[in-house]
Amino acid sequence: MIGIIGIVTVFAMVFGGYLAAGGKMGIIFKALPYEMTMIGGAAIGAFLISNDMSAIKQTVRDIGRVFKGPKWAHADYRDLLCLLFELIRLARQNPVAIEEHIEAPSESSVFSKYDKILQDDEAIALICDTMRSASMNYDDPHQVEEVLEKRMEANMHHAMHSSHALQTVADGLPALGIVAAVLGIIKTMGSIDQPPEVLGKLIGGALVGTFLGVFLAYGFVGPFAAKVKSVTEEDSHFYQLIREVLVANLHAHATNICIEVGRQNTPSHHRPSFSELEDALKTVKQGAA
Repeated sequence: MIGIIGIVTVFAMVFGGYLAAGGKMGIIFKALPYEMTMIGGAAIGAFLISNDMSAIKQTVRDIGRVFKGPKWAHADYRDLLCLLFELIRLARQNPVAIEEHIEAPSESSVFSKYDKILQDDEAIALICDTMRSASMNYDDPHQVEEVLEKRMEANMHHAMHSSHALQTVADGLPALGIVAAVLGIIKTMGSIDQPPEVLGKLIGGALVGTFLGVFLAYGFVGPFAAKVKSVTEEDSHFYQLIREVLVANLHAHATNICIEVGRQNTPSHHRPSFSELEDALKTVKQGAA
């Protein structure tokens, strides 16, 4: 909703101010289809040239995140801590029993309680791979920690590609607007023998290209890139929490300490209170009893 409000505000303030100053929309409407074809078409073409198909699909999907916002909410962080509590406790009580859960999470009675998390392939893979590493009795937990850090850096780099791709388009749009404006001036020069009122409209139409390139870059595509980056960084905290809890487990801290480490590392606006998490864990314990 806030994204839609932002778009409406941009249009209302820019064109409202233009009309209030005595501007006329006729010349903009007349030039818009042609200028948009040149600038928008060139921007899309450049985007296709600089990205492969998987990156294009990822960027299209991520544009929707501008309006949807982050994937993970307060309740999801609480559920994640409860899930990790169950898995760590089970692994310590019965190391053999944990294997059936981490080898086939889709069939696990533990994972099935947390459907949203179960549907996230990366979260499940991160949990299962790390739990599997813990069962191998690594002599140095820092080895697993280092592997996790590199894995998450690679995932973050991949996730940020959409933001970088959109920002590249935003950076290029003003220049493409100048290209369209120059073409308009060339067209105008071919009609140099026309009266001033005709030349004025032609020059005005050419300048619509410059306006459109800057307007799209700084009013829409740039902010879209910034929002995708912000949402991606926000969602990355969910996976960082998994790493923090499971690394604490590798260091053989008490189960409750591992979960408290995770709670403390949860972003403040999503962090469950100590009493809220305690109540949730009591429910988990009663369900397992």
